[in-house]
Amino acid sequence: MRIDGESVRRRLDTVAAEEPLEIRLDGTPLSITMRTPGDDFDLVHGFLATEGIVAELESVRTMRYCSGTDDEGKQTYNVIDVALAEGVVTPDLSLQRNFYTTSSCGVCGKASIDAIRTLSAYDVAADPTTVTSTVLSGLPDTLREQQRVFDRTGGLHAAGLFTAAGELVCLREDVGRHNAVDKVIGWALREDKLPLTSCVLMVSGRASFELAQKAVMAGIPVLAAVSAPSSLAVELAAESGMTLVGFLRGQSMNVYAGDQRVRIGAS
Repeated sequence: MRIDGESVRRRLDTVAAEEPLEIRLDGTPLSITMRTPGDDFDLVHGFLATEGIVAELESVRTMRYCSGTDDEGKQTYNVIDVALAEGVVTPDLSLQRNFYTTSSCGVCGKASIDAIRTLSAYDVAADPTTVTSTVLSGLPDTLREQQRVFDRTGGLHAAGLFTAAGELVCLREDVGRHNAVDKVIGWALREDKLPLTSCVLMVSGRASFELAQKAVMAGIPVLAAVSAPSSLAVELAAESGMTLVGFLRGQSMNVYAGDQRVRIGAS
């Protein structure tokens, strides 16, 4: 039912899909995330990369959907089992997603930041990439224009990977901001593009510690968001050498860390 002032009418509406995805390593449960179905292999590859489990595509031997059915006997495609390549160290599965590299585990502060700096395979601070404020200003509109599912539902976050010149390289949508970012990074891993040097990651919504962590783990030098960053995200960006831009709206923006990479104007 649609209510607009005193006008009432009934109509069908499209809502964003949300279903659980269980990730297993050699049959052992590792994590369950609520996600929008689609690009699931990208999501899992990205999750493994940003959690520090793998750093290259060759570390993943196989990835497949497991059998799982709903009440009507239909395949749900909600369980993915991963087999790592020989020699790749399997994490302590007793942690059940509570890795040191994620903010969702409840670990916060200096210890978390030190863990990220230790686990990341890439030196973000050494990336000489610069980007103009004019290019940054155009990213939100480009991101929004390419959100196909958002147009139908209005309920999805997006993450877009851009070149420093503002060219969109990859975009993914999901009900979860962290999932959208994992899908983008997973795509890059599958395309053998890690580390993502000279790139800008643009996200809808705010820049949390978890999103900053994922960007650092993928070697991304610039993270931009349309909304506010968290204090821990700012601290992680500053200590890792990543540029963090928030409140990116029109021609205005706040640069919270790494302002040496942002050139004012169009050139």
